[in-house]
Amino acid sequence: MTKQKVYATRARVPEAIELLQALFEVEIWPETTPPPREVVLDKASKCHAIMTEVDDQIDEEILEAGKGNLQVIANRGVGYNNIDVEAATARNIKITNTPGILAEACADMTFALILSIARKVVFGDRAIRNGEWTVFDQVPYLGTDVYGKKLGIIGLGDIGEKVVKRSIGFDMEVFYHSRTAKVDLEEKYRITRLGFEDILSTCDYVSLHVPLSPETEQMISDRELAMMQKESFLINMSRGPTVDLDALHSALVTGQIAGAAIDVTDPEPVPVDHPIVNNENIVITPHIGSASRATFTAMGVAAANNIVAALQDKPIPSAVN
Repeated sequence: MTKQKVYATRARVPEAIELLQALFEVEIWPETTPPPREVVLDKASKCHAIMTEVDDQIDEEILEAGKGNLQVIANRGVGYNNIDVEAATARNIKITNTPGILAEACADMTFALILSIARKVVFGDRAIRNGEWTVFDQVPYLGTDVYGKKLGIIGLGDIGEKVVKRSIGFDMEVFYHSRTAKVDLEEKYRITRLGFEDILSTCDYVSLHVPLSPETEQMISDRELAMMQKESFLINMSRGPTVDLDALHSALVTGQIAGAAIDVTDPEPVPVDHPIVNNENIVITPHIGSASRATFTAMGVAAANNIVAALQDKPIPSAVN
């Protein structure tokens, strides 16, 4: 019996590849960068499943090429803005993602960013490596306390809730903004719901945890940054396009806010010649919120299991459409 064909756009999780190879004929793009568009078009027309990364763009033309043959595209990530879900649904192609796995790792990373920018961890590390620490003088490295400060969370989903849990150890006063009230979480953690603008104007740390949508794209730009306190910090653990990078740079240069720490940018990777890269008041990490070894592996295995279920006509663990 001829095995069904699966195409993996990267071999980042060996455990996931091994799981698929045990059941299917698997072909893998050998590079670390996304496969060229013409390659994906070709594989969509020949394969029954494709396992994608969040930087693989799957549009209507690719989905049309797979019509009648391609059964499932399994994205190794929670977000799926890189896939035209509506076009896939119209062609009876299943789209899956990997939710409920990365929340703990992303919450850890959120606090890593908060502490790094507040206490000038990266700034101090860079000073030592550049030979600038020549005398014991703490003045250039004076940071800001985290303990007892006001934390504003924009988007109280699974990650946001786990950030709240971590804030308890720092005795922070937590406020949140969400489209719907989370009364149970308010009672459980003694947090307060505020309007979006109130969060910006009153909190010492404003942390973004929203999905990317037309409503959240560039939700932080010149107007919103101007509402923040001059001693406050912006943390972005959501998606790059939620923050206007040029506006953020301007706010840092003028001292409109004290600093920022972001794990995502728009575009990604951030251009090395963008002026914000050399700004001393920002920490930028390369979209590694979910990049703990255990979480990274679990997401790959989850994507593979979605493919197995789809091709074996079983209930899919995490179907998008």
